[in-house]
Amino acid sequence: QVQLVESGGGLVQAGGSLRLSCAASTRTFSSYTMGWFRQAPGKEREFVAGINWSGRGTYYADSVKGRFTISRDNAKNTMFLQMNSLKPEDTAVYYCARAVGQWRPIPGPAASDYDYWGQGTQVTVSS
Repeated sequence: QVQLVESGGGLVQAGGSLRLSCAASTRTFSSYTMGWFRQAPGKEREFVAGINWSGRGTYYADSVKGRFTISRDNAKNTMFLQMNSLKPEDTAVYYCARAVGQWRPIPGPAASDYDYWGQGTQVTVSS
């Protein structure tokens, strides 16, 4: 059973930064593409960013491109999301997820491409 645990959320003013972490309890972490999603109250869960198993392939939603950076440390079974220039519209619960199947070269944006999810961490950006 794979467990994903997010941390690093919190309350920040607009323009500020936060760094989210996702710790995975699996020895096969380095062979799986991973992703970050978010869900705001009353809205659908949306893709934020993805990173392939090697860390050399990344993909971002247009809404966060240039502000957020996804990365991973396979030696520590951990993925990160550095969020800069935060806006009130970034307020949401952020989830990390593991993609279906090993060695996927491209992280897809569809939630159906991911089979294991963390419990989420709240990010609140005040104006």
